[in-house]
Amino acid sequence: MGLLGWVMMGLAIWHYTIFLPDRFWGGIVGAFVGSLVGAVVVGLIIYGVKVSALRVPGEKATDIGVVLYAVPGAIIGMGLVYLEGVRRERRASQAQAG
Repeated sequence: MGLLGWVMMGLAIWHYTIFLPDRFWGGIVGAFVGSLVGAVVVGLIIYGVKVSALRVPGEKATDIGVVLYAVPGAIIGMGLVYLEGVRRERRASQAQAG
């Protein structure tokens, strides 16, 4: 159940990418993938540190706090995809100019 919460939180945060310039590596789909992967990975890491085992929380262990573990991961994942897109854009413009 925790995995569903992390994915839904990543999806919800991904919706705010419409307010940013489209410089994501892979466009809006790249931002989507970065958000979901980041949310799940960081959610697993934070929960794993909390319970000393790398596992997905079940229905009884999932609460609003566990779902919020996905927020920093989604932001970090989208940030990495954005930075990679900017880097590739700059490299392409330098190759075109030179």
